[in-house]
Amino acid sequence: MKHGFVKVAAAAPRVKVADAAFNTDRICELMEEAFRAGAKITVFPELCITGYTCQDLFFQDALLAAALDGLVRIRDASSDLDGIFFVGLPIEIGQKLYDAAAAVSAGRILGIVPKTYISDCGGSSESRYFASGADAEALYAEIGGEPVPVLARGVFRCAQMPSLAIGAEIGSEMWALQPTSEELSVMGATVIANLSATYEGVGRRNSREETARGISRRCSCAYVHAGAGPGESTQDLVFGGHCFIAENGSLLAVSEPFSEGITYTEIDTETLAFERRRLSGFFGAQCDQVAFDLALEDTEITRYIDPAPFVPDESEERSSRCAEILAIQAAGLKKRMEHINCGTAVIGVSGGLDSTLALVVTAKTFDMLGLGREGIIAVTMPGFGTTDRTYDNAVRLIERLGATFREISIKDSVTVHFADIGHDPGVHDAAYENAQARERTQILMDVANMENGLVVGTGDLSELALGWATYNGDHMSMYDVNGSIPKTLVRHLVRSYADTCGDEALKATLYDVLDTPVSPELLPPEDGKISQKTEELVGPYELHDFFIYHMLRRGEGPSKIFRLAKIAFAGAYDDRTILKWLGTFCRRFFSQQFKRSCLPDGPKVGSVDVSPRGGLRMPSDACSAVWMDEVKALEAKLSSSDK
Repeated sequence: MKHGFVKVAAAAPRVKVADAAFNTDRICELMEEAFRAGAKITVFPELCITGYTCQDLFFQDALLAAALDGLVRIRDASSDLDGIFFVGLPIEIGQKLYDAAAAVSAGRILGIVPKTYISDCGGSSESRYFASGADAEALYAEIGGEPVPVLARGVFRCAQMPSLAIGAEIGSEMWALQPTSEELSVMGATVIANLSATYEGVGRRNSREETARGISRRCSCAYVHAGAGPGESTQDLVFGGHCFIAENGSLLAVSEPFSEGITYTEIDTETLAFERRRLSGFFGAQCDQVAFDLALEDTEITRYIDPAPFVPDESEERSSRCAEILAIQAAGLKKRMEHINCGTAVIGVSGGLDSTLALVVTAKTFDMLGLGREGIIAVTMPGFGTTDRTYDNAVRLIERLGATFREISIKDSVTVHFADIGHDPGVHDAAYENAQARERTQILMDVANMENGLVVGTGDLSELALGWATYNGDHMSMYDVNGSIPKTLVRHLVRSYADTCGDEALKATLYDVLDTPVSPELLPPEDGKISQKTEELVGPYELHDFFIYHMLRRGEGPSKIFRLAKIAFAGAYDDRTILKWLGTFCRRFFSQQFKRSCLPDGPKVGSVDVSPRGGLRMPSDACSAVWMDEVKALEAKLSSSDK
């Protein structure tokens, strides 16, 4: 349970309709199995002690008594199992019959939650048997000689782990106009346990999963769904044992159709709590709170950890997402140009990834405005580090996209500048590099003034997070279209455009840009090739984008990020390499905030943004000690393990 990870289980036991003793035996077996597998939360289906399809047998005293006996046996079986278990049963309370969920843990029945929204559609006739939990008047039910709370709305909270709070939803309540899960989430539940018995039909599995994903995203919660399956009556309906687990909009695990057994994964309650903190819709409404205990122990992570969280997995979705992002970038620039009545854009094109994407976006913007692309003044500015490869690619890109080509070398002007400030050009220090970046920015700004144009910025999110930009050099523009695009996504956007542009010569050039090492080209080439490779200096961008996402989007600290990165990049980077660049990221992220505090305008595209206006609000002189101390502790632990 370190870092908020909790293993959860959704179980679909084989049932015999109306045979509570058989069903209880199977439930107890799966409880033991889930415990041995390390699950701390196990959810069983609706009415699983008797079976959902008992129909008028629900009225029989014998069946109701057998169900209570089964619940007492389940309570006793939980005595030696560390976890909380949710089981479904029919129960009479105050001469009314309810479809209920019972929460059981450590030899106790923590509470009975009666179903509120009774379903009579699609072959169900629940109101024939069951009253709504909204009508429950009794505060307690006597079970096994002990009073048990009856909770129309209640949250079961782990005493040892405040971020773990569970609310029970039953079956069709997920489809209600105001789902029970939403009410429970406002009351503080970070996990929703749905004890379900919805039948199968064409498209119903996908519908359930999409609905649960939507609830988990909207409520920033985990959703554990256990569906009735093998053994339920097939007199009129078929039940598929549909078990799945979703978290914050993502489907983490799902069972095979028409199967029995247990579906497992881990949920991340710390991240869910972080989501709640950053959103304003969770007010912590008052409700009944029932505490339960769990032994704190580490949880093995078996769930998939995406090494490229900014990039969609599926190629079809990725293509659609890339088109959408390019449209957002172009729409932002279009509005700015319309607002200032500007028909000219000025952009520096280096032949690298970022300026290539910015040029593509600017071309799309001019198409949207109905302006000729000759109004795009694309300036290539060769310097001391420019190679033939990047120069040639820049020229070809400008020509194929139909922009106006302009070449302005910075070598002479920077050499004069070095003489003016008394700098030895043979000393390749920060002044040597930054003078070139600032000269290029000055050229672009002055050309824009001459042409009544707007300077389009090219810097991306990854560079801004690391502060890998020259202050008031490439750091500055009049509108930055790439400011919220991480480097890993820049690459996919350029590739997507190359694949769909319909121009084979342009596609070939774009693919060569993709194959070129990322570099500011501020140091002289070696044998005509790029000598200054960014990822050798500050680290691989795929690692930094992973760090950015998990720190800014999920609120995670270095030790948790390191743990996840080791899983995500297993086989690609060793532990020491990951930790080295994580330390670099934390150090640079804090020290370079002053650059982000005065960024130019630009469109917010995704969920992570470092703009001081609509994204990251952070003091420029914030101390990094908490984060760096954690990194140092990890380094010490790693060094100790090497001995």
